[in-house]
Amino acid sequence: MARIEFAARDTGQAPAFGGGADALYELGLSYCTGRDVEYDLVEAHKWFNLAALRGNEDARRYRTEISREMSRRQISSAQKLAREWLALN
Repeated sequence: MARIEFAARDTGQAPAFGGGADALYELGLSYCTGRDVEYDLVEAHKWFNLAALRGNEDARRYRTEISREMSRRQISSAQKLAREWLALN
């Protein structure tokens, strides 16, 4: 798995799901580390992608990093999940 360093602010409670860029980014962090949820790079990529779309630059960087460890099929799946989430939210 990609090595991702966390600042102290990143290791608190699971993020509240509000749809803001920071909340989406926190969800991505949770899924790429298995913090409070099951480890899942597809879900992490989805949340990082959504956070990046809303302007979070860290999410853009982490999305790129984890995509190096994912297959094309996994990335495609993550993108599809992100589009579905956007359609509903």
